[in-house]
Amino acid sequence: MRGLPAVHPEFMLEPAFDQFGSGREAIGLGQPRKRGLDTRHGTVLSLEDISVSFDGFKALNALTLYIGVGELRCIIGPNGAGKTTMMDVITGKTRPDTGSAFFGDTLDLTRLSEFQIAQAGIGRKFQKPTVFEALTVFENLELALKTDKSVWASLGARLSDEQRARIDQVLSTVRLQSLASRQAGLLSHGQKQFLEIAMLLLQEPQLLLLDEPVAGMTDAETEFTAELFKGLAGSHSLMVVEHDMGFVGSIADHVTVLHQGSVLAEGSLAQVQANEQVVEVYLGR
Repeated sequence: MRGLPAVHPEFMLEPAFDQFGSGREAIGLGQPRKRGLDTRHGTVLSLEDISVSFDGFKALNALTLYIGVGELRCIIGPNGAGKTTMMDVITGKTRPDTGSAFFGDTLDLTRLSEFQIAQAGIGRKFQKPTVFEALTVFENLELALKTDKSVWASLGARLSDEQRARIDQVLSTVRLQSLASRQAGLLSHGQKQFLEIAMLLLQEPQLLLLDEPVAGMTDAETEFTAELFKGLAGSHSLMVVEHDMGFVGSIADHVTVLHQGSVLAEGSLAQVQANEQVVEVYLGR
């Protein structure tokens, strides 16, 4: 496994400000570092001048974005704005042509594999839930535990009291306690979404990437998801890509609008909704 990159003193995060005050200071960063990840500047994710091209099409165009420790950030924008490509870069699925991507202050994501990035503490949830449908809810969570997954370790594995307590705690967090013995394939769409979030939480991520998490949910499930995400913020950093503006308004203190692979605007939802360029390219008149 490749070692961690050296800390370069010249790497200083000094983002520029736009009319809404983007950058660390504007979004209230500067919380204490998390154990195991160097976040001395209060920034859990730093993307700087990221560009990605596919057959001449620029999916990302000098994208610069900062996410603070414990922040809940919503990312909005029209189809083709670069939201998925951005998450692919963060998780190592796509390598940028130019630019830098750091997790914390020192972990260079462009030098790590997808597996190493997941192990480092970045969890991603796709729009369509991916759970093991033939297994029970509890068995899905048992598999998701951050433990040694080697063959011999798995053959002899027995859950400790601490591990069972952790699974019970996560089941309670996503309100699936009463469904622990139910086969995952029998869950509703929303319940599968919650199960996948629970599986991510058991991996103890510091940054969660959530792609359209409330798509297909009932109103009650959407309301609970908003409550869940607000409860997770602080102990985790969350990046939520979503088209449901009502949901965005219920959870986000800070919104980033992407357009043509770049940041078009940042600020509160009210601020970006009042931005003429945002109205023109995304929200409509």
